[in-house]
Amino acid sequence: METILVSACLRGVPCRFDGRDKASPALAELLDGRQTVSFCPEVAGGLATPRRPAELIGGDGHDVLDGAARVVDDAGHDVTAEFVTGAERALLAARRAGCTEAVLMPRSPSCGRGAVYDGSFAGALVPGDGVTAALLERNGITVRPAPGV
Repeated sequence: METILVSACLRGVPCRFDGRDKASPALAELLDGRQTVSFCPEVAGGLATPRRPAELIGGDGHDVLDGAARVVDDAGHDVTAEFVTGAERALLAARRAGCTEAVLMPRSPSCGRGAVYDGSFAGALVPGDGVTAALLERNGITVRPAPGV
């Protein structure tokens, strides 16, 4: 049976920046009967829960991995290193479990796939991927945003 990497917050773990989870009945239905590995790259990268919200500045997660963009919290602290470390640890966890697919938290600077917040902290979205989503995709793992979130 195939194992899927899933954002821990989507599985009911209160690890989001606001200290809450984002459990989704639609996702639970999608994953019913499948093996999953729950993982929070931000916590794995050394960030606390709760923590200040962060957004991508100067590009998306691919740009962060290429050294052309940063991840900054709403107080102006650069948390790029923590996001990259968390992404690397997520990739390692996915490889160890044999995951070829990941279902991640939409719009997140770590896990977003296809759209992320624009760095203005005003709730605006731009096309792009989070840091973890970008690293997983670069390494052949198919990333999908979670339904119903």
